[in-house]
Amino acid sequence: MFKDSIPNQSLAQSGPNDPTRKNRQKLVGGLRIVFGVFWLIDARLKWSPAFFHEYVGLLKAAAVGQPPWLQPWFHGWIALVSPHPDVWAVLTALIETVTALGLIFGFAQKLGYLIGSLFSLAIWSTAEGFGGPYTPGATDIGTSIIYFLVFVYLAAMQYMEGLPAYSLDRWIIAHWTPWRKIATFSTDATGWPSDHP
Repeated sequence: MFKDSIPNQSLAQSGPNDPTRKNRQKLVGGLRIVFGVFWLIDARLKWSPAFFHEYVGLLKAAAVGQPPWLQPWFHGWIALVSPHPDVWAVLTALIETVTALGLIFGFAQKLGYLIGSLFSLAIWSTAEGFGGPYTPGATDIGTSIIYFLVFVYLAAMQYMEGLPAYSLDRWIIAHWTPWRKIATFSTDATGWPSDHP
């Protein structure tokens, strides 16, 4: 019913000159850039005075209506953040900005995917209150868990296909091979760095 686009050949066996693989790398590279633009818009909003002013309030609002067994988690975060909310707000804005720029330019992708996925889980489990599907009136499970899944997807595609197109990492690896440890999960050297678009 569903035919493989590369008959009798696994994705990992497609060579560096395989046009289908190059197209997939371009598609994933484009998706990474669009995702980065969304993160950059979100990061820009984090630099607003309103976010700094409401930082602790967002955590307190997320704690409302949570079941008793989750209250210690939220109160622990509120106690940690409350003495220096501006520091935490700046840290949040910086992480989002650096993650966005890394996604857009394809820089240190392996590290960026790890940080982005963990940060998304942190936001989902604090400010979004785990999405609160068990609270009265809940209508969704939160957006940050979807961000987490996009980071996992990008990392998985990179592992299977090599570095996506349109990235600084491809250029850096072409000139300094040890950068692979920071740039990619893939151990497959086909598709990079010699054939970067």
